[in-house]
This record gives sequence, C-alpha cells and structure tokens, in this order.
Amino acid sequence: MCATCGCSEGAVIQVFSPGQPGHDHAGHDHAGHDHAGHDHAGHDHAPPARRDGERTIELQQKVLAKNDRLAQLNRDWLRQRGVLAVNLMSSPGAGKTTLLERTAAELAGQVTISVIEGDQAAALDATRISAVGCQVVQINTGTGCHLDAEMVAEGLRVLDPPGGSVVVIENVGNLVCPALFDLGEQARVVLASVTEGDDKPVKYPHMFRQADLVLVTKTDLLPYVNFDTERHASDVKSLSPAAMLLPLSATTGAGMPDWYDWLRGRVPAPLA
Repeated sequence: MCATCGCSEGAVIQVFSPGQPGHDHAGHDHAGHDHAGHDHAGHDHAPPARRDGERTIELQQKVLAKNDRLAQLNRDWLRQRGVLAVNLMSSPGAGKTTLLERTAAELAGQVTISVIEGDQAAALDATRISAVGCQVVQINTGTGCHLDAEMVAEGLRVLDPPGGSVVVIENVGNLVCPALFDLGEQARVVLASVTEGDDKPVKYPHMFRQADLVLVTKTDLLPYVNFDTERHASDVKSLSPAAMLLPLSATTGAGMPDWYDWLRGRVPAPLA
C-alpha cells in the first residue's frame, strides 16, 4: 500500500455546474453527509515504513477498516435516496472521461447523471464533463493515488443527487490502489483500452477481480495495435467469472448502446 493511502486530508473540492466554471470549496465546512456521531477527523497517518512486517500490516488493516466503515455509510445514504453510484476505474488514458462525455450527451433526458471527478491535480476532466450538461464535483487528491470513502462522502453531500439518478465516480487513473478502497458504490466498472495491451488482467489481477463490468475501450484502434481480444477475455473471466465484458468505442459509438442498457438496467426507481 502506498504511503498516502487512506489520507484524505488536503484534498481540494471544486463544484462545476453544467456549462459553468467551478468554484473552490476548500476551507468551507463540508464535513460529510449525515454521519453524525462518527469520526470524520481524517484518516490515521501511518509512520514511515518500517521493516516490522506485522506493524505494517496492522496499520494497513486499520486504514482499510476505517474506510470500509465510511463506505457503508455512503452505501446506506445512496440506498435511502434511491441513487446508483458507479466506480469507474482504469489506468490513465483508457478513455473514462471520453466515455462519460458521450454517455451524458446521449442519455440526456433519459438518465440524470452527476459525476465525482478524481485527479491528483487540475480540473481538465471536470470542465469537459460539465460542458455536456453534468453537475460535477472535482476532487484533487494531491499526492494521493485514489479516492477514498471520506472524499466520496464529501462529494455526494455537495452534489446532493436526486432519487432515480446515477452518480459516476471517475477514480484517479491507477490500476492498483483504487481497487483496494470501497467507496460505497453499487457497481465497479473497469476500462481496459486496446492501446494498453491485452496483458493487464494478468499484471493487475486485483483490479479485474473486483469488476462487475469490464469495458474494452478504443476498439476502433484494434486494426492498428497488438491486442488479442480472446486472450484478454479469457484472462478476465478467469479472474471474475461473473463480470460482464463489453467492447466499445466512445469515438465511433460502436458498442455504446450495450453500455447504456447495462447502466439503465441498474438505475433505481425514484423513491416515493
């Protein structure tokens, strides 16, 4: 586990209304949503790495246990409001933002989508997604390599999504740490672009083992890259037999209707 895992202190949150520039919420009181009575003072910071393996494991377990408690509170919050949260994960450049741009544009009027955008720095992706009509909260993690449940709690409180809607959590581009941290989401979607090579499930098994859906992206580039689709599919199925595998191109639109059907099929009915 990296040295900063579980440490949400210092994260900067910006809110982007559709088509509008964001404004900085750093320094404002956004202590989390309806978690009264729970400890939200920040994650415990581990001391510098030691050779004592038992001590290291103990600290890692403590960080993950605290995150899991907060994730369950997020899950309860979402269920009570009838909101679907999807954790979108991949390596950098696999096409998460492009996928969201086209999804938001083509499902406008059918599904209400809001986005929690995770990056170490800048707000480039949040600006792109806001431009197609989504409410977006940008979370910059600084040195952190993933979002955690406390950051997502803050993002949900700021977004305040309506019942019957979808919140997509675009996690920091990374095939390692995001897989370790439950955010309270109901579904985990992993993007694997054909430009990355077909060996990623073998190299990063924990990420693919956690997936409910694997989207093979940028399929319009298959004629130009060395990507064995059968090998990739076999490796994914060996790690996560229940996971669905969908090939698509957010550039050409090929395969996008299957993704939309998967998403629509999981949107809860608005609560009465």
